[in-house]
Amino acid sequence: MHQYLFHIGDFPIRMYGLVLCMSIFLATGVAYFLAKQDGRWQQHILDIGIYGGFAGLIGGRLWDVFFFDWDYYQHHLLEIPFVWQGGMAIQGGVIAGVLAGIWYCKRHQIDWLALADIVCPAILIGQAIGRMANLLNGDAFGTPTGGNFGLLYPEGTLAFKTYGAVPLWPAEVWEGQLDIVIFALLLLFRTTDHAKGQAMCLYVMLYSAVRFGLEMLRGDYVEPFLFGLKSAQATSLCFFLIALGFFLYFGWHEKHTEAVPQITNKKRSKKFTAFVILKNLFEVKLQCEYHLSRSNVYRGVRSLIKSRVKSYIFEYIIIGNIQYFQF
Repeated sequence: MHQYLFHIGDFPIRMYGLVLCMSIFLATGVAYFLAKQDGRWQQHILDIGIYGGFAGLIGGRLWDVFFFDWDYYQHHLLEIPFVWQGGMAIQGGVIAGVLAGIWYCKRHQIDWLALADIVCPAILIGQAIGRMANLLNGDAFGTPTGGNFGLLYPEGTLAFKTYGAVPLWPAEVWEGQLDIVIFALLLLFRTTDHAKGQAMCLYVMLYSAVRFGLEMLRGDYVEPFLFGLKSAQATSLCFFLIALGFFLYFGWHEKHTEAVPQITNKKRSKKFTAFVILKNLFEVKLQCEYHLSRSNVYRGVRSLIKSRVKSYIFEYIIIGNIQYFQF
């Protein structure tokens, strides 16, 4: 772990801030690649990345302060802006970033749900690199392993201040690795025939499941929040259930919205067929009147009427019904 890159006088340049900025930059770059590959809205990705990045930093900090460490910060309000001490909640960062993206999309008439499906894998790249920043800063650490294996953090880090020189579970390292796994799974899912919005929901579900499990190893805060669950576990469970509900709803909605036009087209097809047959029968009537008025060959005209009427009745009964009952 290396907290400081260099100093400008007495002002330290921290690896945490540098890597965090790099995570936003690279996530925006991956989002641009995915949008350009899809062929839609790539010209807006840079602006969305700027708005979403700033909103994510603010939301991540406020989420950590008010949901995770309020017992401390309510007595140290002046330390709330000190992000280099650790304390950036990914959940708050993602929510604030997504809300900023939705606001931008509404202003520019962009289908934000379709865009979220396209770029949601890029969020995981930012999260994975962000966990590198946690590792370098010595925060988001795990609990003691109880053995001679694990991560040893140097003096000056929050992990060392909390547990001392004992091996800790590499919770932040494993989360960053699992973010890459979810990234690959989302790319595979986007190749399938899925409903709009389901890719974004799958991202929320998979990350929430990972976060829920890894919170059992986290040691930066251990106090239960609700029903014996930590605050991050409780919020992860809520997000998972909400995303699951929307995932099922989007699939149901697309299936039923596709069925309605098919029924409408069948009805229109039958009406059109009936119209064509009636039109042809009317033409036959005109032809018959013409022949009756210009010729005395009544038998030939009657034969013409019978053959044409039978032909169109057959077309209406057989072909029209076949068109109607096609699925």
